[in-house]
Amino acid sequence: MNLHTSRLSLAGAPALTVHQGSREEALERGTVLFFHGLNGSKEVHERELNLFAEHGLFAVGVDAVGHGERRYPDFSIRFADDNPRVDEEFAGVVQATAREVPALLDALVQEHGATPRRMGIGGASMGGFITYAALAEERRLRVAVPLIASPELGRAGSPHERPERFFPVALFSQTAGRDEVVPPRQAREFHARLEPFYAQAPERLRYREFPESSHMMRPQDWKEATKDAAEWLVRFLASEAAR
Repeated sequence: MNLHTSRLSLAGAPALTVHQGSREEALERGTVLFFHGLNGSKEVHERELNLFAEHGLFAVGVDAVGHGERRYPDFSIRFADDNPRVDEEFAGVVQATAREVPALLDALVQEHGATPRRMGIGGASMGGFITYAALAEERRLRVAVPLIASPELGRAGSPHERPERFFPVALFSQTAGRDEVVPPRQAREFHARLEPFYAQAPERLRYREFPESSHMMRPQDWKEATKDAAEWLVRFLASEAAR
């Protein structure tokens, strides 16, 4: 069955949507927002968007604040390795993009017919940071699949300081054991802190680490991680109708 791709402005943010078959049926089954990494764009993860669509979901890639079609004119200066404020710039993009998520969900429901109780989110690297940040603020998100990311932002309001905000989100975090950019310890420790909050539904919390992968994961590990992320999204978005 053919995939259908569209480019649009979603609540003012440039977006790329992918679905398979009937658009209405995909929106009914579930919608997933997926965010890219630093210096990327929504097009970088077209393969992952296609994968989610092939699993029956309505997949939406979004350009983060200052990226893609709205890239900062001084991007290379802001994120230069020798900029002493580079970590603050990164955290600023993560939080600003996460703050847009409620409006994105509003637009998907009100303008495109998405099912309100079947909204998921995910992302890779910076996109995973955005995922954690959005979960700490937006209660309509039901399922999340951050990849090679951390819940720690190094500033006030960091998601790791608010573990009580995550349950009952079905959260599946995947990291790389040899990640030299985003070491897995922070996500691993955060999941340990989350376990008491998930005591009544431990099946909704999962953490996995690929021991042989670095930040640029081995192709076989990335393929497994994204396939399992898609299956996690489908499994728990489908169950939301009964909650």
